[in-house]
Amino acid sequence: MDNTSVSADGEAQTAPKRGGWITFPFIIAISGLLAVGNGGWISNLIVYLIGEFNMKSIEAAQVFNILNGCTSLFPLLGAILADSFLGCFSVVSISSFISLLGTGLLTLTAMIPSLRPRPCQNRSSTTCQTPSKTQFAILYTSLAMVALGIGAMRFTLSTMGANQFPNSKDTKIFFNWYLFSFYAGGIIGSTAVVFIEDNVSWAWGFGLCALANALGLVIFLCGTRFYVHAKPQGSPFTSLVQVIVASVRKRKVTESEDYYCGNDEVLVVLQALTMDRRLGPHFKIPAGSILVFVSIYFCIAIILSDRLVRPMWQKLTGRPPTDLQLIGVGHVLNVASMAVSALVESERRTTATSHHHLSSQPGGDTMPMSALWLLPQLAIVGVGEAFHFPGQVSLYYQEFPTSLKSMSTAMIGLIVGISFYLSTAVIGCIRRVTGWLPDNIDNGKVDYVYWVLVAVGVLNFGYYIVCAKLYKYRNLEMVEDGGST
Repeated sequence: MDNTSVSADGEAQTAPKRGGWITFPFIIAISGLLAVGNGGWISNLIVYLIGEFNMKSIEAAQVFNILNGCTSLFPLLGAILADSFLGCFSVVSISSFISLLGTGLLTLTAMIPSLRPRPCQNRSSTTCQTPSKTQFAILYTSLAMVALGIGAMRFTLSTMGANQFPNSKDTKIFFNWYLFSFYAGGIIGSTAVVFIEDNVSWAWGFGLCALANALGLVIFLCGTRFYVHAKPQGSPFTSLVQVIVASVRKRKVTESEDYYCGNDEVLVVLQALTMDRRLGPHFKIPAGSILVFVSIYFCIAIILSDRLVRPMWQKLTGRPPTDLQLIGVGHVLNVASMAVSALVESERRTTATSHHHLSSQPGGDTMPMSALWLLPQLAIVGVGEAFHFPGQVSLYYQEFPTSLKSMSTAMIGLIVGISFYLSTAVIGCIRRVTGWLPDNIDNGKVDYVYWVLVAVGVLNFGYYIVCAKLYKYRNLEMVEDGGST
């Protein structure tokens, strides 16, 4: 494309270059800053619902799962709008603004006492006031707005970023750094912001989340003149039919371990609430921040994968690892994390029993067992995500039709969203059928839940191997370039 124009006095002028690495800082900035804002409140949401809205621990966990499910399903809506009506830029801008409004409303629930029930005198259910319908309505409206905004924006932004790079190698490099910025922002939100929520006030913490959201949106808009703006491709009904057909073709090979990771996240927070989270005499890890170790290990692993594992793989085998192979490695590691989780939970429950820690609600008391026991399972999850998540994003982006690029990455969110709803259903089913998940997990058998997930994960991995062997790539050229980053 010719970027040269002629001014009124006849002098040649060069229009701003569109696309390429000049757009990278703007896209990475909004990705990282929105991850800071999102991570700052969602990492501590279970603690907020239990402590400020007087919810039972399992009820708060189910709200968390439903919210994450919505956040992961809304990318499909954003993709339809981007591919068929508005384009990626408009969807990202509008969604980020909706997220900002939702975060602001959530901040108000923390600032204004009348928007919350009166605090409990103690952790017993008989003295805790249930939130009113109005309080629930405002809380759920704020959460729904944030879920809609973050969900519709997240994967549409990754597609928009990839569209700036015509070269497949540059696209894969972008995906790696996009995911790195997303997880790195989550680390800051889940540590610094959560620390402020726990040690200063919820209002200050949520307010910082809103500020990060606003700053990210402003920086993104500053790069408007540099972006390549892909035009919408047509009817949303045609796009929907196409994506259903494409999804059915790839359904078997891309089914992820995410369906049981949703359970793992909420259970880890509930475990951390009962454990000793002190690091030295003056610092205590917030329970909501315990999941940040997944992001830390993800960031470390994705750098090592890019600079060490993939080159070594190519040197040993003569070709770079395919996306399906990376997803398979992720499956194995996540099944292993469930097994480690079961062993750690068994030890935690034994410690709780021996110290008579069976009467209080989570968060009311802690046992003499360090929360650092949870780190091995979180490390394995983080490393597993560093393999399967980039593999999934790259596979969908290269294999879906050109007119469905936004849909392609949004399908990852759809899979994750379904997994969180399945997690909620699994928790509800287990609570009805067994006594493994009471309100106080010290009285239950959470390790049994983990072993069930291990069994399901092993079966799913076997199914995945068969389907991956039978799968035929559409875009062989990009597969050959797959490991070059």
